[in-house]
Amino acid sequence: MSDEAAAGAGGGLLVVGDVVTDVIARHRGPLASATDTAADILTVPGGAGANAACWAAHSGCPDVRLLARVGPDRMAWHDLRLRDAGVRPLLIPDADAPTATVIALVDTATAERTFLTDSGAVHRMNPADWSPTLLEGVAHLHLSGYLLFADSCRELARAAIRSARRANITVSLDPASTGFINDLGIDRFLAMAEGTDVLLPNAAEASFLTGLPQPAEAAAKLSRQFPLVAVTLGAAGALVAAAGEVIAQVATPQARALDSTGAGDAFTGGFLAARLRGASPTEAAGAGCRAGALAVGIVGGRPPAESR
Repeated sequence: MSDEAAAGAGGGLLVVGDVVTDVIARHRGPLASATDTAADILTVPGGAGANAACWAAHSGCPDVRLLARVGPDRMAWHDLRLRDAGVRPLLIPDADAPTATVIALVDTATAERTFLTDSGAVHRMNPADWSPTLLEGVAHLHLSGYLLFADSCRELARAAIRSARRANITVSLDPASTGFINDLGIDRFLAMAEGTDVLLPNAAEASFLTGLPQPAEAAAKLSRQFPLVAVTLGAAGALVAAAGEVIAQVATPQARALDSTGAGDAFTGGFLAARLRGASPTEAAGAGCRAGALAVGIVGGRPPAESR
């Protein structure tokens, strides 16, 4: 997103991505094979795209919309939770697939997590779900990288990017998953991402996409293909790169980490909301880091509704 585009604050944010039912199991100590491990378990709304949309609304973006496909099993529940978070849901019911479900195993000692993923209706999104009219009143389009990991979703993502380019609307992309990128192929992923203005990977994704172990080198290389790159570094903050060089490193406020689920989505939401207000890339990265620091102190991937 150029500074000129960011200066045109006031337009809406459309997120196209995933709505997921998250089952979070916070276990105390190593997992015990073939027997029981004590854990605190709860079910919360999630999904990278949905989480980012909620954090954008929490961060002050007044018009946030989410396009996603869900199963009938949890549609009403997810619709209500999104509205409670200040997001306008554009949910497409899928009669033949359940809502996506993720089981997140969270180690309470480190707050790190391991995901077991059933993509459900997410990977059934297709070009018929897209219309250029969805961009009316929108200043920026954000795509969840999970859209690039199934054939029909890829077609929808490319159609959305083409529509945005024709309408002079900027586009951002969260790469989402090194495991899924590996299955797809790095070169194919980068080709699919062509036309993206802002890439928002974490350090592992940036290094995986470039083959460079140092996040700063990876960010700089990616910014030769994408105009603006913001790489999240966890507790170390974020790097911002443009035109082949790192232009800023931003620190994250200290926070007591309970659950890192959704921290990257919080950064994305905070970053995009700030850019739509006219913030510079460095200022937006700072806003994203503050949202991420808040997120790790919350169990689940969304801001609590009462904090809006």
